[in-house]
Amino acid sequence: MPFFDKFWALAGLAVAALGASQSAWAQSSCSSDGQRPPPALLERFISADCEACWADPATPKPKTHELALDWIVPSAKGDDAPLSGAASRDALNRLEAANQPPLVTAINLRRLTVAMPMALRVARGVALGGYMGASIELPSPRRLNLASFPLTARLLLVEVIPAGSDGTPVTRHLVRNALELTWNAPAAGTANANARKRFYESRPLSIAPGANPDRLQVVGWVEDVNGNVVASAASVCEK
Repeated sequence: MPFFDKFWALAGLAVAALGASQSAWAQSSCSSDGQRPPPALLERFISADCEACWADPATPKPKTHELALDWIVPSAKGDDAPLSGAASRDALNRLEAANQPPLVTAINLRRLTVAMPMALRVARGVALGGYMGASIELPSPRRLNLASFPLTARLLLVEVIPAGSDGTPVTRHLVRNALELTWNAPAAGTANANARKRFYESRPLSIAPGANPDRLQVVGWVEDVNGNVVASAASVCEK
């Protein structure tokens, strides 16, 4: 089968799995339902060159109820960098979106505080054919005025790596895939449009080589047009 035919066939299977898992999401099996949203996100950007950064017991930790996200930034050494297996282009894109330098020599930190918490829901489905279905939903943006739009929604597929495993002394939420969405304002002239508008997106996200599907979760947040975080959520899988 030609490569692109195979790719779309697998993507189609993932979409089918995504649809089939909707009932599971409704039961909160792997979603943010009932979970306290993180009041802040601590982004830790680590150069793929800095193996010592990954193993450093003094790694900056999140505050109470905060969530730390780990991005491995590709280096000029490419595949020869010690952390190249976990590096991703998404990390470079995230640095650019955050107006940060495109490369880091060791570790770079950025804390996102949720300025105006709003309800947000994220969920994930099952792994199938190298993909995992994921969704993000902002049920209603009624607390936002039109000047807040367009919104930017970010949905991350992260691998939860417990402290003491895989060479890390701290728990990590390693970003394995990232999706950025733009949500535009309701149509002008629509009465009470914000009160009725629902933003929702579901996608099959590819699972990075080497990632453990059993440890994958989803994290999401929404920013207004000025970059203020107005909602955040992280999934938990109930067994």
